[in-house]
Amino acid sequence: MKTYYVDLHIHIGRTWTGKPVKITGAKSLTFTNIIEHARHEKGLNMVGIIDSHSPEVILEMESLVTCGDIVEHPDGGLAFGDLTVIPGSELEIYDEQCNGPIHVLCYFPTIKIMREFSNWLSGHLKNVQLSSQRIYASGLELQKKVKELGGIFIPAHVFTPFKSLYGKGVHKSLTEVFDPSLIDGIELGLSSNTKMADQIEELHSYTFVTNSDAHSLAKIAREYQVISMKEPSFKELGMALRKEEGRHIVANYGLDPLLGKYHKTVCAKCLYPAHEDDQICSQCGKSQIVKGVAQRILELKTAEESPEGRPPYVHQVPLDFIPGLGPKLLEKLVNHFGSEMAILHEVPYQALNEVVPSKIAGLIMKAREGKVTLAAGGGGKYGKIAH
Repeated sequence: MKTYYVDLHIHIGRTWTGKPVKITGAKSLTFTNIIEHARHEKGLNMVGIIDSHSPEVILEMESLVTCGDIVEHPDGGLAFGDLTVIPGSELEIYDEQCNGPIHVLCYFPTIKIMREFSNWLSGHLKNVQLSSQRIYASGLELQKKVKELGGIFIPAHVFTPFKSLYGKGVHKSLTEVFDPSLIDGIELGLSSNTKMADQIEELHSYTFVTNSDAHSLAKIAREYQVISMKEPSFKELGMALRKEEGRHIVANYGLDPLLGKYHKTVCAKCLYPAHEDDQICSQCGKSQIVKGVAQRILELKTAEESPEGRPPYVHQVPLDFIPGLGPKLLEKLVNHFGSEMAILHEVPYQALNEVVPSKIAGLIMKAREGKVTLAAGGGGKYGKIAH
């Protein structure tokens, strides 16, 4: 077995002809740009590229296969050198049963199957070209279709206040929306971690994944996991999620929940802290209180501890959160040390200090060791390093 760096939630902003896919995604987020950046700048070994159901994205993938830039792995996935791409799709379900919106992630082994899924989606979406579109089918119907095609099904960022399974305050159990046996993993989202999620007992049987939900190239790998597999392929990923034959998540690397945009309960207008029952902000008088993930999980709490064998969750500060480390210095670091993964995990202080100022090198080391002081985020605003 070998270990691999994996980020399974990266959006496509534009097609290769410039058409929008994820409206809020950066224009630089084309399929080709993503795989080149993820491999050469980030140092990832496997990525899940969401929005691969968009017909023009499928054409781009097929073109890259035709010209030999990527190769379809016999066990699923698209090999771009030592990076494997898992084609995926994020969809929004909203029906009488689920009372959504709820976002889910669906992954498939081949371009052919993704095209078949896209064709099916075209009869259930208003615009199959775009990302995270509302699907006119129930969660159960979608699960069954994904499994019929041999896919992987994961509820997305399950605690986010908007567009998630638990976040809206409507559902107390995933059984109200999904078939529990057809779920392959649970995506935690940026404002929670393993310890928080394991306060909900019905999640104990599932593998947790931590992904970036990147809307720009810079945000790729702000959360990821290290997975032990024989090789990076779709089949091996599925085995790891099911913890089969020694495949497993070794560790989840993610933001300290304090850095997430929705960790604490605040007024979204002025970001003033609010109490759980507040309807009106005591600071500005607006009725824009956004319940934080920490509070929502306490409302759902049914367990005290994580199940035995749960992988460690390592709090990590992405390099673009480091004060003073702008794009030019970051580019200088990556050019010198090869990838962001190397900088985050391996490069010693003295080597960092030869490339960037000692204060920044020190902050990178403190962040690696979990010794930085953080100011919590909420109401749609990220937390930050408080020096």
